[in-house]
Amino acid sequence: MATEHAGILDGPDGRARCFWHGNLPDYLHYHDHEWGRPVTDDRRLFEKICLEGFQSGLSWLTILRKRENFREAFAGFDFDKVAAFTDEDIERLLGNAGIVRHRGKIVSTINNARRAREMVDEFGSLAAWFWKFEPGPEERPSVVDLTHLRANPTTAVSVRISKELKKRGWSFVGPTTVYAFMQAMGLVNDHLEGCYCRAEVEKERKKLKRPK
Repeated sequence: MATEHAGILDGPDGRARCFWHGNLPDYLHYHDHEWGRPVTDDRRLFEKICLEGFQSGLSWLTILRKRENFREAFAGFDFDKVAAFTDEDIERLLGNAGIVRHRGKIVSTINNARRAREMVDEFGSLAAWFWKFEPGPEERPSVVDLTHLRANPTTAVSVRISKELKKRGWSFVGPTTVYAFMQAMGLVNDHLEGCYCRAEVEKERKKLKRPK
């Protein structure tokens, strides 16, 4: 029988999973169908890095439950559209009770959209830029253990990405935020040993055509 103490929690369907979703239906669905599954779509990558910034100081579950509101408020995270937001849009967003009304994070999202546009012009896509940092086997722990996941860690790679993004003018992209982004977008597979999703995600990662 899987136990939460071991980092694995039995779901309502009897399947063993990472503990952190707590069997909350919406969080469980996110764990099973999104978290760790490799993503190469630019809009989804931009959305996630921005929402990770909004999460700073909050729980991801809070952001997840507001995600549709964020999508509506930020034009579906189409960074071409967000890059054109004005001071009037900032005030509009500050009045939107459906999102996190933090001026710095709102301004950061607009700024990051402009920086994303620049990176697409330079590299062809955000995906091509982010995926070039995918850690090699020698940069990954041999066993993903509970302490590694609970510590919300930074790694040498997330530090490197964070520094590069900041050099390019991005904000709210610290190493911890970047590592959470890497976990969610499948640049690493941090489903715990014993979680049924771990093998599924690894298969998806092996089949993935890396963007260039």
